[in-house]
Order: sequence, then structure tokens, then C-alpha cells
Amino acid sequence: MNCDYMSLNFPVNHVNWLYLIVLDSLEAAGILQEIANYFDAHVPSSELVASAIGLISAVIDNVPLVAATMGMYDVSSFPQDSEFWQLIALCASTGGSILVVGSAAGVAFMGMEKVNFFWYLRKVFPTHT
Repeated sequence: MNCDYMSLNFPVNHVNWLYLIVLDSLEAAGILQEIANYFDAHVPSSELVASAIGLISAVIDNVPLVAATMGMYDVSSFPQDSEFWQLIALCASTGGSILVVGSAAGVAFMGMEKVNFFWYLRKVFPTHT
């Protein structure tokens, strides 16, 4: 199979840059801090916050999602290389594989094989009649 890597990587990089620009805007507007405040007030542990980030990464690509999380929590809340950031990395990377749209590889698969998300849902989660 002949596959041109740049043709697959180009659109994914544009999506990531768009995500990062949007996330930077959300951070500048203070919205990411508000989300962090909501998590802190309503979620009892940082492990559950990391797990929620992992589930969200099933739908949103993990690179911009982790970048958003870095905008939500600064180094004074969770120091660099703390267990929280290690858990965020683990949850976001594994959570990105829950659904095909959560990872660059899944999006590349959909483009190469010309499948859409609903085809994927029918094949992975078949209805039992």
C-alpha cells in the first residue's frame, strides 16, 4: 500500500493548530480557569479530574486537550512531573483510543479507508435485535 504521510499529517496538524488557538483564547478569557474552578468545587479528587480528561479525549484530540489542562492548572497547583500530570498524560493518551475520532491515527484511518463516524459506530457498537 502506497501512503503519502504528508497528506495525512497536514489536515491533522491544521486541526491541532486551530484547537491550540481556540484554547489560548479560552485561557486568555479566563474560561479555562473557570472550568478548573468547577472541577475543584464539584469533583472530589484529582484522579477523577484526570479520568474525566481521559473520557473527554475520546472526542477531542489529546494534544490540545492536555494543552487546555495545562492552561487550567498552573505549576503552583500541581508541580511539574507530579503524579497528577503523569495521570493526565496516561488518561488522555489511552482515552483518545476509546473512539476513532479521538486520535490522529483514527482520523487517518477514517480518511484512508473512506469510512465515516456512523459506519464506525455501527461496526463497533452493533445493535442487538
